[in-house]
Amino acid sequence: MPKATREERNQGFYDEKAERMDRAERAAFKEKEALRILRYAYEHAPGYRRFLEERGVNPDIVQDIDDFPKIPVLKKNRMPELHNQNPPFGGFLAVPVEQLKRIYVSPGPLYDPEGRKEDYWGLRKCLYNAGFRPGDLVMNTFSYHLTPAGIFLDEACNGIGCTTVPTGVGNTEIQIKTMVELKINGYLGVASFLLSLIGKMEGLGYDPVKDLAIEIALVGGEILTPCLRKALNDHGIIVRQAYITADLGTLAYECPQENGMHIADDLYVEICDPVTGEPLPAGSVGEVVVTQFSNECYPLVRYGTGDLSAVDEEPCACGRTSCKLRGIMGRADEVTKIRGMFVHPRQMDEAMSRFSGEVDKVRVVVTRESETDLMTVEIQLKEGVAGTDTLKASCEERIRETTKLRSCVVFVSEIPDGCKKIDDRRKWE
Repeated sequence: MPKATREERNQGFYDEKAERMDRAERAAFKEKEALRILRYAYEHAPGYRRFLEERGVNPDIVQDIDDFPKIPVLKKNRMPELHNQNPPFGGFLAVPVEQLKRIYVSPGPLYDPEGRKEDYWGLRKCLYNAGFRPGDLVMNTFSYHLTPAGIFLDEACNGIGCTTVPTGVGNTEIQIKTMVELKINGYLGVASFLLSLIGKMEGLGYDPVKDLAIEIALVGGEILTPCLRKALNDHGIIVRQAYITADLGTLAYECPQENGMHIADDLYVEICDPVTGEPLPAGSVGEVVVTQFSNECYPLVRYGTGDLSAVDEEPCACGRTSCKLRGIMGRADEVTKIRGMFVHPRQMDEAMSRFSGEVDKVRVVVTRESETDLMTVEIQLKEGVAGTDTLKASCEERIRETTKLRSCVVFVSEIPDGCKKIDDRRKWE
């Protein structure tokens, strides 16, 4: 099958009827579905029912979409606590476990269920509209272990007729050799990792101009800066980004206009004050709060993602009528994404609990060098404890086990009281 041309990748719709729905019709559809899933979650997910009842809320107070803010925001950063109180799913699972296809383990830890519905995560539309086409040979560098990214993107690729090479993370030399010898033309993963692979090709005896076949990339897991996109574009690669999470699947994706991410058709999205949960005026930056009405296994209503963004309501030249998110503009809490993985403050507490006799305080400092995230873990030791190389190595190993990320431990004389446990110092330009 001949590969798609650049023009073919920049045109067409996966589901034209849904994507070009009249805006008034879209609003009415989303209102109807949001109200339905609210009542469904209350009736079928005992954990969600308990969440509302503890706050004195009954879904009957919501008669139309204007009443929706009367429902409290269910914060993502509280889910590990809620799951732990009533394991394994916190009571938010609305179907018997036997009806699930897979269960994933995300940082927190959280158990993320996957139902048996075809294209459960809504990723086929995301991939197709980003520019992937039947016949593409796609290298998937997201992890296939525990977390869902690798598997659910793999299945979506196959669902639209692509062939997947499941390389996962690491093994740089093998990835480059595979990329060249198979003439792989599609990429899924973190943008900075793709640029790193290209940068190391010459050292392995390859010429990026002649040997690089990649034409299309869908990236996520980090903020895609203009300079990072341009660096990949300069190698002839179309780069599109998507907003995908383990609990919600596709939230938004870029179209060929590359000026914001279209909100998925099966979501009702609000931009809210991170503290009060009240919706903010159009164009304001606030927390992305999502109600997903296509997932009856694990219904999430007014789910506060912790991500900050703003909605762009202007019509898009691509012809899709859904509003767009202007990109991820930071976090509303201390949970931080580093090299594609969320790191929670509680994970650092868990990692350091093994060293309770030696460690007094801990702080994660996130910086960026070129296009790579760096995680430095500052540790204040208890009085009289020596910061030996052995202790440093043990701490780094334990942090890697807990967060799945490499770090550099630095022993410091003092960590200020009241400071953030995760200090994100990255600058996005």
